[in-house]
Amino acid sequence: MRILVPVKRVVDYAVRVRVLPDKSGVDLSNTKMSLNPFCEIAVEEAVRLKEKKAAEEVICVSIGPKQCTETLRTALAMGCDRGVHILTDKRGDYTELQPLGIATLLKKVLEKESSEQGVDLVLTGKQSIDSDCGQTGTMLAGMLGWPQVTYAANIDVEEEGRLLVERETDSGTETLKINKLPAVISCDLRLNEPRYATLPNIMKAKKKKVDVITVEDLLEGQDVDAVLTPRNRVLEVVEPPPRKEGIKVDDVDALLDKLRNEAAVIS
Repeated sequence: MRILVPVKRVVDYAVRVRVLPDKSGVDLSNTKMSLNPFCEIAVEEAVRLKEKKAAEEVICVSIGPKQCTETLRTALAMGCDRGVHILTDKRGDYTELQPLGIATLLKKVLEKESSEQGVDLVLTGKQSIDSDCGQTGTMLAGMLGWPQVTYAANIDVEEEGRLLVERETDSGTETLKINKLPAVISCDLRLNEPRYATLPNIMKAKKKKVDVITVEDLLEGQDVDAVLTPRNRVLEVVEPPPRKEGIKVDDVDALLDKLRNEAAVIS
């Protein structure tokens, strides 16, 4: 089994984002970027499947500017075998690249891989922490006509390559069986705890192969603007209003009084 894992370069989760003066988007200049946490979970699960001898190769793919190479190196240091960088100058935080365009590019990558050895499983993060769309994996599965399971909390490999996947729902979890590969699975937070890349593996990752393909070459014969132009337009990005300073109350009765009469959240 060969596994492909899309990985996204996003603003680090611990960074306080800044809005551009014209409110057209988030200011990415001089901002710490890192591997999207949900993509990190997908990478960890793919590497674990390889360690269990259920997979032969793990390929990571990233779409974006040249700095995405750093994101790919992080995934390679965690245990991926090789990387594919789809090079474009477009921003990846929804203002310029949206799920439909990303899914179209990933479909092209899979078609290219299928002309060689093929890919049996795509593991994606359930969403990215910048746009929070959660649509890329499902769109990709729809384009390919592959079975899919979203919000995976556990993945077990059974005989003859069947997969038993436990998925998160609003009312608990449910278990689905994928009887035949290829398939697409999106990974939820409880699936695993990603490992920290060790220094030896970080050094080894620098020598691993990363294929760089421009969007124009990948979409050869197609209108790039028609494929990647966003279907939705971001009108304005604003910072959340500052939180009001909290107060301390003397006892439970005072707390209930304020919740009832000032906040009006209880009756």
